[in-house]
Amino acid sequence: QMSAEGKTSQAAPPPGYSSRAMDRRSRLRRLAGVGTRFLIVGGISTLIEVGAFNLFVYVFGWDLVVGKIAASLVALINAYFGNREWAFRGRDRRGRGAEIVLFLGVNLVCTLLGAGIVWLGAEVIEGVTGHGPGPALVNIVNLASIAVIVVVRFVLYHYVVFRHSPQDAPTDARA
Repeated sequence: QMSAEGKTSQAAPPPGYSSRAMDRRSRLRRLAGVGTRFLIVGGISTLIEVGAFNLFVYVFGWDLVVGKIAASLVALINAYFGNREWAFRGRDRRGRGAEIVLFLGVNLVCTLLGAGIVWLGAEVIEGVTGHGPGPALVNIVNLASIAVIVVVRFVLYHYVVFRHSPQDAPTDARA
């Protein structure tokens, strides 16, 4: 619209519109993109972990917990590079060494939590059935542990390992 002075005026925003709502939608859209890439990397890492777990436990005869830990470590290699270079690619690069230490620390916690879930699940199944779980039930418990760990891992990657740099952090526009 043109004003009497010949200047273009902007139309009033629609009712209920606020810049905070737009900022929130924009942040949610970015978070959904990061989350989607994280899940794709995680899906590939999960396939690697499940394959390695079955190889270690059912081909090599390793203990369930040892097999779970070893399989998680194998999958971590894919997870680090996929998350650093793709899922969280635009994030602060605080230095490869510090980032790897944080990544390994988060994944140590997640690996131990996952192994604990597998151990507890196998113990519960044995307590209920009176015998050790077979491969199908062990894999169901393993997949359940992975589902729990995905949520924990995303939150820790997002806020700790691959965080935004302070200058990229969203600011409060109400100043």
